[in-house]
Amino acid sequence: MTNALTHRGPDDHGLWLDAAKGIVLGHRRLSIVDLSQAGHQPMISANGRFVIVYNGEVYNHQETRKELESLGVVFRGTSDTEVILEACAAWSVERTLPRLNGMFAFALWDRAEGILTIVRDRLGIKPLYWAKFGRLFLFGSELKALRAHRGWAPRVRPEAIAGYMRHGYIPGPHTVYEGVQKLEPGSVLTLNTRDNSEPTLRRFWDLSEVATRGAAARTEPASADSVNELDVLLRDAVRRRMVADVPLGAFLSGGVDSSTVAAMMQAQSAVPIKTFTIGFEQDRFDEAPHARAVAKHLGTDHTELYVAPQDALNVIPELPHLYDEPFADSSQIPTMLVSRLTRKHVTVALSGDGGDELFAGYSRYFWNQRLQRSLGRVPRPVRSAAGFGLRSLSPALRAWCLKRLPRRLQNVLTEARLAKLSEVLNAKDSGALYRRIVSLWPDPKALVLGGSEATGRLWEPNLTKALEQAIEAPQFLDTLTYLPDDILTKVDRASMAVALEARVPLIDYRVVEFAWRLPMSMKVRDGHGKWILRQVLDRYVPRQLIDRPKMGFGVPLGEWLRGPLRDWAEDLLSESQLSQQGLLRVELVRRAWQEHISGRQERASQLWAVLMLQSWMRVWG
Repeated sequence: MTNALTHRGPDDHGLWLDAAKGIVLGHRRLSIVDLSQAGHQPMISANGRFVIVYNGEVYNHQETRKELESLGVVFRGTSDTEVILEACAAWSVERTLPRLNGMFAFALWDRAEGILTIVRDRLGIKPLYWAKFGRLFLFGSELKALRAHRGWAPRVRPEAIAGYMRHGYIPGPHTVYEGVQKLEPGSVLTLNTRDNSEPTLRRFWDLSEVATRGAAARTEPASADSVNELDVLLRDAVRRRMVADVPLGAFLSGGVDSSTVAAMMQAQSAVPIKTFTIGFEQDRFDEAPHARAVAKHLGTDHTELYVAPQDALNVIPELPHLYDEPFADSSQIPTMLVSRLTRKHVTVALSGDGGDELFAGYSRYFWNQRLQRSLGRVPRPVRSAAGFGLRSLSPALRAWCLKRLPRRLQNVLTEARLAKLSEVLNAKDSGALYRRIVSLWPDPKALVLGGSEATGRLWEPNLTKALEQAIEAPQFLDTLTYLPDDILTKVDRASMAVALEARVPLIDYRVVEFAWRLPMSMKVRDGHGKWILRQVLDRYVPRQLIDRPKMGFGVPLGEWLRGPLRDWAEDLLSESQLSQQGLLRVELVRRAWQEHISGRQERASQLWAVLMLQSWMRVWG
């Protein structure tokens, strides 16, 4: 199991076992803080009672260390691992967790009580999977570690595939396998081995409570000191993540988020920090010139690499091995490339992920706002009737109707958008509306053979009741699901595949709690998001270097599928392959493929989800 994770920890490895009690803990180490053997894991507490295996970084461990030393604790080394371990020994897990600021997944074995506790950080930056099959309990940082154990027979769960076809990732707590779960962000699992009882789950930090408290506490207008407060808070979050005993740098795209992180790093460094970006030959995907301009202004030691299409295409065969379960965010490709470039120079890189979710940066928030304003003028019975009417039309009839619209409307109202609109019109609450807006395939249950969709927190009624519905509700839902299960998963797998530690200061939990206390006017003005974050960045980087339409971090997927990837895709999407895998309705996939390669409709995102599923099935299925 640990050998399956060598890429995550190439510097050291260790095992600890208690054969009588039937427990083995294993660890692979990427040495970042305290490179000596004093940081070796599994680590046993000074009193001999507790054993820990831990992945991540705790950024306030030095303050916690001093507090423990004042209680008489004597440390053997300088690692944050030892601080977490001795804090749990002194105060208990429950009292330790609220004190920790960082990204972490750890397991703590209590030798005296026979209790195993596993924990995942507040925002889900570090991954943690678990499963219980009878008396066998498994956990690990990636699914491939669990698969290495011979005590279970992996079986694909169709309900999880339906969720994947909606989101392009499998939302937690589900995984692609029956009986295997993701430990959700901010959660603690406790297993009492003495009575073989079922594990118990609880949350030590809940985004729902944070958002609800923040909404209740905020006032309008916001304090004039809010910009200063955010500036100080972000500088501290960045400063803490610059502590390492190995070289570090930053990803830099030249956008608001990554530029803010790089600017604050440079402002607190006596030497030029190292920044990294990749460029593409296609102008609409190339952020390198913007990153270069920001780096020049800040005076960073900047490295950029222009990648040819073949460089990106060469990554694709590796993706099923990296992601362990189907994963269809195509920005996984440039993320992998920039991670490889960065790892040649440093071992730690700071990233700007999370700014869009916290400060309302995604354009879909404003599309949703306009949509809700328009729908609000139409009585619900009329909306439902219109939605039912659109859904009742067969795809062929919808296509026939569209062809009779004026050309300018045909370009806007594609068949896929009409299908999506029919569901949006019938949405009963913010959760249903959000699920429909983010769906890759309009009806995942109709696409997946025998698969009703696995549900989770997105289906909880009244989940966003206390929030402003147009922008805050999707912001919250993105932070709850899309951020940990897509964005952070993508960055973790791509970076750890090359033994690079990625740190994300914008989602320091203090920043998250601060952001939810802000009124909407501090995030959105004149139809644009991130207002307060831009005010902070203005202090470091001229607005003209940043002020441009949001590009995202993508690749020309549609063109590739019609060009250099066509033969690869045709093989995976052939009737024989789809029938052999037996997961999806062949006719629906084949129709989407023909529409895409003919140029009638852009179906790249939907097809990429199918292709990543088919590729994964070839490797793991």
